[in-house]
Amino acid sequence: MPSVGAGVTEIRIRTGVEHRVFYVAKFRNAIYVLHAFEKRTRKTAKKDIELAAKRYRELIRDRQAQR
Repeated sequence: MPSVGAGVTEIRIRTGVEHRVFYVAKFRNAIYVLHAFEKRTRKTAKKDIELAAKRYRELIRDRQAQR
């Protein structure tokens, strides 16, 4: 999901209803789940992408501050 951030991946879960999980696993010590939601239309809502992108930016900022 380059629209969310570098290295972000999407898991698609189909159980009669569509679910999505955006996560980033490019760090050695952790996998970070940025957003999980139920998808009701074919196109991913802009608010879901924006929320995941915001969380990604915060994650990167926090990891850099810890160095």
